[in-house]
Parts: sequence; structure tokens; C-alpha cells
Amino acid sequence: MNLFDAQVAYDESDPDGYRNGRLRIGPEIGASKLGGSIWELPPGQATCPYHWEAPNEEWVIVLSGAPTLRTPEGERTLAVGEVVCFPVGPEGAHKLDNRTDETVRILLLSTMITPDMAFYPDSDKLGMFGIPGRESQLFRASSAVDYYDGE
Repeated sequence: MNLFDAQVAYDESDPDGYRNGRLRIGPEIGASKLGGSIWELPPGQATCPYHWEAPNEEWVIVLSGAPTLRTPEGERTLAVGEVVCFPVGPEGAHKLDNRTDETVRILLLSTMITPDMAFYPDSDKLGMFGIPGRESQLFRASSAVDYYDGE
């Protein structure tokens, strides 16, 4: 697979601000323990809301354009060829936006440990992904219940 020639697909149901193209390349190249996705961000769009994950680590590699990266340390513009690691937990929180007039193309790599959890601090959401027998689910973290609730 050539990262620069790969064709991404857009999901028309994505809301404005998150209308991006994506191609999951792990399955395309036979990977099972490391995932990778090529993301294409038109002007004014982002990959996904600000979040951090556990237990998965992620990396971003800029293929073209100049995305804006938000982390707990603040915001900065990334350059082509730049690589950034997002460690597990709150210190790895991140969001990638395209605030330029040109399309941005990035490669996001991730370990593929399931189940996976993501926390979205701006909206107080908790996402659970890869739980056997369940679809991906999102909850308000503030709706927590007692450990023995329902037992």
C-alpha cells in the first residue's frame, strides 16, 4: 500500500467540523496488533473530538498539510514529516484540526488492545469500544452509579 495514493472514504453522516475521509489500513495490509488509518481533513474539519484513551497508545505522522494539534500543553501547528506520540491516559489527550485552506493528510497509528476506552473531557463523555457482544457505546461520565447498583 502506498500512503500517498490510498483512497479514503467519507461518511456523509458526520457533522460539520468532523467531515473527514478515512481509510483503515491495518486490515488492508494484514495487521492485527497495530492499527493505522489515513485521515484526510478538508479545511475547517477535524479527526474527532478532544480525547484520551486507555489502554491504547497512538501516534500521528503528518503526510501533507499543517494540522493544528491540541494537547494538555496547548496548541501548535505540525509540519509535514512530524511524528507525535499520544501516551495512554490524560497526558495523551489530543485533537487534530485543519485550520488552513489546504487539505491535510495524516497517518494515525495505534496499538489494538480491546476493549478500549476513550474519555472526552470537553463533553464529559466516556466511550467503550470493542466489548464482545456490544456495539460501541458512549455515556456521560457524570451519570456514574454505585458499584453494587443493580446487583
